[in-house]
Amino acid sequence: MKQLLTLAGATLLAACAESKPAADTTTPLTIAVVGEAYQTERDTLLDIDSPAVWHGPNGEHWMLVTAKHGDIIRVADASTGKTLRDVGGSGTGLGQFERPNGIAVIDSLLFVVERDNRRVQVMTLPSFRPIGSYGTPELIKPYGVAVRQEAPGVYDTWITDSYELVEDQVPPDSALGRRIRHYRVSVAGGSIETTMVAAFGDTTGAGVLRVVESIAVDPPNDRLLIAEELEGESMLKVYTMAGRFTGDTVARRYFPNQAEGIALFACSDGDGYWITTDQGKGRNTFHLFARKDLAYRGSFQSPTILNTDGIALTQVSFPGFPAGAFFAVHDDGGVAALSWEAIAKGLGLRISC
Repeated sequence: MKQLLTLAGATLLAACAESKPAADTTTPLTIAVVGEAYQTERDTLLDIDSPAVWHGPNGEHWMLVTAKHGDIIRVADASTGKTLRDVGGSGTGLGQFERPNGIAVIDSLLFVVERDNRRVQVMTLPSFRPIGSYGTPELIKPYGVAVRQEAPGVYDTWITDSYELVEDQVPPDSALGRRIRHYRVSVAGGSIETTMVAAFGDTTGAGVLRVVESIAVDPPNDRLLIAEELEGESMLKVYTMAGRFTGDTVARRYFPNQAEGIALFACSDGDGYWITTDQGKGRNTFHLFARKDLAYRGSFQSPTILNTDGIALTQVSFPGFPAGAFFAVHDDGGVAALSWEAIAKGLGLRISC
């Protein structure tokens, strides 16, 4: 994300001083080096941003990634990285995109956040048939999406919105109460119905969200993990799904560059790991924290991956990746795939649940 200026600079240090770091702030970083299984063919003109993974009922294993300048979703074989097809194209109609950014897959549904169309588009997989969109006119500059199933055919979605009152400037804290919008989406009969449940974001104190993009949800722990991307003050902030700031943060010591992509390795016993990104052009690091208490569990880098925007994780076994795979965007031009088994062994973590 393009870094913005702030109109609330006088409050920044005070706000961060009030935060309650949940992650250990003293343990030295343990950084493993993990090699990539592959990288997709690079195309920096597309401006690649965020990946997602879909495993179909007929043996499909797809890695989908948004291309902001190309206005497409690129579909690749998740096992090899080979491009299978491009979906979309520039426009405002259903099935078209204007700067697609955040992306999420759940069941057979694809959710795509379009910044410049100010909406979230919903498609069915594997056909990529559009079944509706939502968020207009409330969304102004949307970026990220988190999704959970609330009931069969009913989904809760949370959308980050880095709206501005003055171009390229963060609004004052008092105007930041709508940084996250919560929508409920019902899917039936080949179409969707949506309701906006809430808009939220603290306007004072440590929970203020100034520059937002990545967001992830963990329903069993009633947790939204939100990346605060303001450089120099970048960290992760923890909200409940209902929109209350918990007071917990993952400290900014882990994000000297910019907090970005977030993914969750989740086990049914409640254990697991948050995987987070410190997006750097010269030093790009992925940090892992315990799912339950956000305690630091280790970090890894790859020999080549830099400037990572979005990330995705699948725990499904598929060809080439018996314990699942981790996908990270590499410097706007492609996606790298890493074996979860290699990551887990490098850091002494659980390989499977």
